[in-house]
Amino acid sequence: MSWKGKLCGSIAGFAMGGPIGAILGGIVGHQVDKATTFSFAYTSLEDQQQLQTAFFTTTFSVMGHLAKADGIVSKAEINLATKVMDEMHLSAPMRTQAIALFEQGKKSDFPLIQTLDIFQKQCGQRKHLLLMFLEIQLQAAFADGDIHSKEEILLSQICQQFNISHRHYLSIKRRLQAQFRFQEYYQQHQQSESSYHSKANIHDAYEILGVNKNNTEAEIKKAYRSLISQHHPDKLVTKGLPESMMTLAKEKTQQITKAYEMIKNSRKH
Repeated sequence: MSWKGKLCGSIAGFAMGGPIGAILGGIVGHQVDKATTFSFAYTSLEDQQQLQTAFFTTTFSVMGHLAKADGIVSKAEINLATKVMDEMHLSAPMRTQAIALFEQGKKSDFPLIQTLDIFQKQCGQRKHLLLMFLEIQLQAAFADGDIHSKEEILLSQICQQFNISHRHYLSIKRRLQAQFRFQEYYQQHQQSESSYHSKANIHDAYEILGVNKNNTEAEIKKAYRSLISQHHPDKLVTKGLPESMMTLAKEKTQQITKAYEMIKNSRKH
């Protein structure tokens, strides 16, 4: 099914009403695609592509708002947004829109709650999609090394809007922090088996899965499978994650798998 109507509608809506206008414009454009494309596709597929437009729009506008929360948009935060765009292999028009959305989100009058409300209604019961969105925003907050208190406030607002408990948020936050450390260790010591399996790194591997060394192998395997299912790229795309964001989901599943393999190997000794 064509994305032309959704893209044009989203761009036009953005010009008139910022991020909210972009989401609503994408919905209108979606109806244009339906009217101009001869297709017997199921409604679920049509809704999926409409939701992908909403995910794209909300992700970059909220990312810009979060980056500006502490008063300064750091180079690291800009680099992260650029990295996400690069990994998505965006066309020139979509990259231009992503940058415009990021800039719009930086404005003091950005309607965060209204934008999140529309996105949440689009997602419906797709909880995994909301969690993936939160993880991307958390990564953006961690881009400059730590989360500023004002960024914490905004992240809390996102959780409240999505009915994500504070306990669940802290669990996701700890897991992402562990992923950052784990990836850094892995890149630095992948040629050194002893360094790679350091105690600190094993601890991070357990943290990534949300378990500890006292859990049984069955419990650890269950936690691993649950996280893989939650972050599986194909499943997320069918729920509404833009196909261009599959690289982000793949990276997460790869890290989860690396952590699980490290835990299994460490428990053999």
